[in-house]
Amino acid sequence: MNRLLVLGQGYTATRLRDAAERLGWQVKGTGRIARTGVLAFDDPAVAEAIGWATHILSSVPPSGDDDPVLTRFGVRIAASSAWLGYLSSTGVYGDAKGAWVDETAPVGGGRRTARAAADLGWQALAPGRIHIFRLPGIYGPGRSPLTRIRDGSAQRIDAGGQVFSRIHVDDIVSATLAAMQAPAPGIYNIADDRPAPQADVIAFACRLLGVAVPPLLTLAAARLGPQAAAFYAESRRIANGKMKRGLKVRLRYPDYRCGLRACRQEEAAQ
Repeated sequence: MNRLLVLGQGYTATRLRDAAERLGWQVKGTGRIARTGVLAFDDPAVAEAIGWATHILSSVPPSGDDDPVLTRFGVRIAASSAWLGYLSSTGVYGDAKGAWVDETAPVGGGRRTARAAADLGWQALAPGRIHIFRLPGIYGPGRSPLTRIRDGSAQRIDAGGQVFSRIHVDDIVSATLAAMQAPAPGIYNIADDRPAPQADVIAFACRLLGVAVPPLLTLAAARLGPQAAAFYAESRRIANGKMKRGLKVRLRYPDYRCGLRACRQEEAAQ
């Protein structure tokens, strides 16, 4: 029996949990607070669950400069015999000025210094055993440009040719489950095939919903907060060839167009 412990059961990890349970896996998760089927992160039962699990996946982001999972449970996780995985971010690469970036690129030079440190910390925790999944912008049902257009918060921003990659949540699930069922330790970019400017994605989503496409705004006119503005200071295209070769993954949603169409269909069916 496969027994999965998901540390940090948020949007992506909940989708993963559902898929694993459909396969007949036993699954336990943690969150900031306890809820049905989810342990509070500081519950003593989490330490017991680490010993119970055959597979352990952390999706907990850094808190300040600290990775809470490594700090609290790192020694216990390293001593376990479980399959190990960590959901990281392609933000660890920093700005590539729009160039393609693969897993050999250096990390730690961008704005995501805490995430880069956590990524390196997980690599050092269990060399030769850990699966690091570096994720770009995640979207899916209930969390996509369609959502922002409906609530009126979507803007189209002219960021001087800036592009970024993205990934549908279900393709993250597929890649992670593939690695769980046929372990291949290493670092993997989990991204789709079509990096694109944010403005193009918003325009397509508007047309999909049959609403007017908002005008392009300069960064100054958009009046973004510091965190959002910092996002537009970095531009990169994420290469996914290693994922396809090493994990034998075939993307269900290779670009944002088919992914957003699927989001709309699933949301309409709910």
